[in-house]
Amino acid sequence: MGIEVRPLTGNEIAAALDDLAALRITVFAAYPYLYDGDAAYEADYLTEYAAAPDAVLVAAFDGARIVGAATAAPMMHQKAEFREPFEARGIDTARLFYFGESVLLPEYRGHGIGHAFFDQREAQAVACGANAACFAAVVRADDHPAKPQDYSPLDAFWARRGYTVVPDLTTELAWKEHGGEAERVNLMQYWMRQW
Repeated sequence: MGIEVRPLTGNEIAAALDDLAALRITVFAAYPYLYDGDAAYEADYLTEYAAAPDAVLVAAFDGARIVGAATAAPMMHQKAEFREPFEARGIDTARLFYFGESVLLPEYRGHGIGHAFFDQREAQAVACGANAACFAAVVRADDHPAKPQDYSPLDAFWARRGYTVVPDLTTELAWKEHGGEAERVNLMQYWMRQW
């Protein structure tokens, strides 16, 4: 595959926001997120993200087309829902990087792009003085009716990257799911790696 994976910052992020919004809506429609996104919400969310100092968007390009992307920014610039569980434990969010979405079209998976996403986000975290990185993974019941038979969780991949579940460190985030009438609160479990 002739895929180029590279970090975007500053104005480059702003220029890629429409592509990232479309990717988020497409990829997160599937299990386990089941997210029913819309362009207006995405524009607000992503504009706020792009404005965070030291934010990075790692993009995978197939030619000029963005086929995958992963985001990261200092935790201290994230929404309260993401920061507060750490602050309540006395964890310094000024030295912590938050890895947001990692979205990749299905036909591009299994070619090392996920590793490149982590490599480049971790490099940005280190460059900004962070001593740890974290992300929040949606929690679903094993018998969830929307779970595909061939679903393969990413837990083993994350563990190979050095991330571990932080026991009892969770947050909640609401979003509208496909087939739902209103937003529903979802539990998110934190994973973290220190260096």
